[in-house]
Amino acid sequence: MSISYDDLTSRFGSPLYVYDLDKVAAAHDDLKAALPDGVTRYFSLKANPHPEIGRTLRERGARAEISSTGELDAAFAAGFDAAEILYTGPGKTPDELAVALDAGVRTFSVESLSDLRHVGDAATVRGVVADCLIRVNSAESGGTTSIRMTGTPSQFGIDSETLPALMPELSAVPGTRLAGVHLFSLSNAKDEGSLIAEFRHTAATAARLREETGMPIGLLDLGGGFAAPYLSHGERTFYAGLRAALEEVLDGYFPGWRDGTPRVAVESGRYLVGDCGELVCTVVNVKESRGRRFVILDAGINVLGGMSGLGRLLPITVGVDAAPGEPTEPATLVGPLCTPGDILGRNVDVPRLNPGDVVTIPNAGAYGMTASLVMFLGRPAPAEVVVHGGEVVSISRVEFHRKYE
Repeated sequence: MSISYDDLTSRFGSPLYVYDLDKVAAAHDDLKAALPDGVTRYFSLKANPHPEIGRTLRERGARAEISSTGELDAAFAAGFDAAEILYTGPGKTPDELAVALDAGVRTFSVESLSDLRHVGDAATVRGVVADCLIRVNSAESGGTTSIRMTGTPSQFGIDSETLPALMPELSAVPGTRLAGVHLFSLSNAKDEGSLIAEFRHTAATAARLREETGMPIGLLDLGGGFAAPYLSHGERTFYAGLRAALEEVLDGYFPGWRDGTPRVAVESGRYLVGDCGELVCTVVNVKESRGRRFVILDAGINVLGGMSGLGRLLPITVGVDAAPGEPTEPATLVGPLCTPGDILGRNVDVPRLNPGDVVTIPNAGAYGMTASLVMFLGRPAPAEVVVHGGEVVSISRVEFHRKYE
């Protein structure tokens, strides 16, 4: 990239995010190549709802997976058609469903019988029918991951062992049509073997449920789990063996899938956008305290990995770029906020940093600014710079305003 980060920070302030659309396109194409032909790819906007990123993925054939009306707006800003959108999430309110249905969204993933009824009520009022995937909370799993989303009591999905008894009620909800199943079991699979094992288990579970319950499966959403490095150095995995393995799995359990019966889909957030972004920030101060060196940045949990600062998610440890052969030293990287939770990395090896130095945190394209405590302590949101072909194509900044009713 020919862009100078020093120039960007001098013009637009610090911190700022830089997103490279060429990397977004490359990630999408790698994922498409790793999957069997005909598998639909949904982009999970929760990873990064920037419209330029969504537009790039839409233009390469991805669809949109959302779970709020804010993400619906972002999907439309990126040019997604309502027919390309899958609306998910355990807490759909009547108002949200009304907005989505009025906008033309017709495909929903539902997490419970009552969730299905809520969708049906909203659809019936509008004289339409919503296609609904039953999200299943499988009793077992097939792979290992840092974040598991099935096999335990959960707000996500209907417990698989209860589905046979529930099917008569699920099939009879006015305003809805059962369109398939959604089995999103894990995030950030440990390795390709774990990902394949999970997909195999998912397909087997779906086939068994179809056999036991007669559930129609027009769309089989296998979920995700595609891994990418987060806030530290590393490269995205290319899943060289996934295509053949998944074809074998699908041939075994759903022999009509190559002709679209069922249509097969996967979802991805971090894999598609994780390595497209860098967080560019500046050293504000450096201090020593009882033998430890603290590097204080102008970016903290308000713009990066915010919930981890409250102990609500796994703690983050960022990596910082160093020139080849440049000496490093241990330091604790902290942000500018007035809380001891504002830590980006404890005793990490960093170059010898001084106030005014520009620091780049890699692989920050997913779960960055919008997954953080952006309004905490009232600091401004960072600028978001989008580049393509080494040139800046847009610069924007999210702003918050209090509106009195």
